[in-house]
Amino acid sequence: MTEATGAIFDVHFRRRREGKTDYVKRLHHLKSRKTRLIVRRTNRFIIVAFAQYDPKGDHIIVSRTSKELKKMGFDGKCNVPSAYLTAYWCAKEAQKKNVKDAILDMGLHAATKGNVIFAALKGAVDGGIAIPMGNDIAPSDDRIKGKHLNETLQNQFDESKKKIDAS
Repeated sequence: MTEATGAIFDVHFRRRREGKTDYVKRLHHLKSRKTRLIVRRTNRFIIVAFAQYDPKGDHIIVSRTSKELKKMGFDGKCNVPSAYLTAYWCAKEAQKKNVKDAILDMGLHAATKGNVIFAALKGAVDGGIAIPMGNDIAPSDDRIKGKHLNETLQNQFDESKKKIDAS
């Protein structure tokens, strides 16, 4: 029998071991050389950002969180209307910085029809950014406007969207 000359297993990158980054998906996104719409969901908030690849590190063009929706009169949390409005607002800001098209980077989140990730995608598309998406994957308009939650939220949604358009 011969003696072992090295390790018999490979140690993966730290972020892969921690379950934070799928490097195969990331490589496909970077090869496209397009701006990425990054959508992340935490337990309390939605984070939306437009980023461009740079060898020294990704360059964030603009980012918004649902926590910032309080400035627009909407009680931002981690739900479908908050995701839509956050991405809508972020897309409006990105247009001012000459972002015209992007691709969705949803990280390790599951691609389930009608979830908050796709509500954010619809918000970015409605905000004027060209992003490829199917029509049947996004939540219904009733869910986006918050009709499944309560009537107060519906009024806040409409007022907040008007404020975002005005800014």
